[in-house]
Amino acid sequence: MKAAIYDYAKPVTEDSAIALVGASDGMAKFVSGGQSLGPMMNLRLTQPETLVDLRGIAALRECGNEGNRTLIGACVTHAEIEDRKIDDGTQGLMPYVARGIAYRAVRNRGTLGGSLAHADPAADWINTMYALDAEFLVAGPRGTRSLTAAGWMSGAFTTALEADEILTGVRFRRLSPAARWSYYKFNRKPGEFAEAIAVFIDDAPAGICRAVIGAIDGPPHLIENARALLDNPNAALLDPHLDAAGLETGSYEYQVHRVALERAAAIVRENRKQQ
Repeated sequence: MKAAIYDYAKPVTEDSAIALVGASDGMAKFVSGGQSLGPMMNLRLTQPETLVDLRGIAALRECGNEGNRTLIGACVTHAEIEDRKIDDGTQGLMPYVARGIAYRAVRNRGTLGGSLAHADPAADWINTMYALDAEFLVAGPRGTRSLTAAGWMSGAFTTALEADEILTGVRFRRLSPAARWSYYKFNRKPGEFAEAIAVFIDDAPAGICRAVIGAIDGPPHLIENARALLDNPNAALLDPHLDAAGLETGSYEYQVHRVALERAAAIVRENRKQQ
């Protein structure tokens, strides 16, 4: 099956893109990489009358440092992050995550913002941004606004982004050179979405030790103070967090997420020894 007939526009400014969607009476959609939207259109799960391509907007590819914070534009591709063509400020975390996303053909076109706006709970960037406590930057006909990571995703494939708004980028605190991190995911073969994801960020100089339980039914489960869990991931510490993440005790999902957390914690502890 192929997509229904649609019109195509490629504006060069955020304002013109927003205006095009605003004038469509709800029948236009933004597209950046199209690696999720394209298959949905081919299956006719969604049938927009107009696609508004955001890749021609230079402002959505801007990256930079703002004091101790890093800004990454929404139209930066996974491959550009993987190849370290931008300064991501995460001491290697984001390039590591990027090279585990799908296949290189997907990474060449797929974008950071597209993945975050799609908000698949099993996708890599949504879990990474929660671990980084990222700020989501949004523009629309009512102006600009920013959202915390906790306020971004309300459910599977559901975000606070309105249909006529654009995610322009993300901003987060740069990790210090002493920071240690781990990103562990279970998937049966490369290219598949994860069955379980665990992320740890231990940045002692910044007073940060967070963990994320991801690839669950809804938004990632954030553990703000994960120091004890990182140092001694025993059942008494792990199980309350797995329960809070909505996993059914004793289920396959429960067990695989527990193992992901244990292995992610072990990676950070091993990396500490190499400091």
